[in-house]
Amino acid sequence: METIAAIKTAILGFGNPVRSDDAIGVYVVNELQRHLQGREDIMVFDMGTSAFEVLFKLAGHQRFIIIDGVIHSGEPDGTLFCLPAAEINAQIQDDPMLFLHGMKWDQALSYAKKLMGDAFPGNKIQVYLIAISETKINMELSETVKAAGDRLITLILNEL
Repeated sequence: METIAAIKTAILGFGNPVRSDDAIGVYVVNELQRHLQGREDIMVFDMGTSAFEVLFKLAGHQRFIIIDGVIHSGEPDGTLFCLPAAEINAQIQDDPMLFLHGMKWDQALSYAKKLMGDAFPGNKIQVYLIAISETKINMELSETVKAAGDRLITLILNEL
C-alpha cells in the first residue's frame, strides 16, 4: 500500500503578493517551502509569481495540493474550505488570450490535465481555499487571514 509520504506531491499557491489578503496562497507556500526543505518527495510552487512554465514541472507528481484565497464566499474572512478531488471539475480553457500571470487554480488544473494526459492525478487533488475580502494594494495580510494561513500550514505539515 502506498503511503502519503511516498507519493510525489506538488503544492501550488496562488495569489498576488501586493493585493493584501489575496497573497494568502503565496504566504502559505513560502512558509511550507521553509518547513519542507530537503524533502525530495514534495515540490512547492508559487504560482502567483510564476507562470505557465510551472505546469510543465508537475509531470511525475501523483498528488496536487492547491492553496488560494476565495473572495465573495459568503463566509467570514479566514474561513477554511477544502475541496476534495471529486468536486473539482474545471473545464479545459483553450483561450489563446489567457493572461498566464493571472492564471487561477482551476485554469492551472485544466492545463495540467491537458498537458499530463493519463498521468494527471485526478483523484489525488486537494484544494484549500481561505475566505478573504481585502484585496486593496497592500503588501500585508490581515491578522485574521494570516492566522487562517498558519492553521492551514500546520494542517498540511501534519498531513505530510
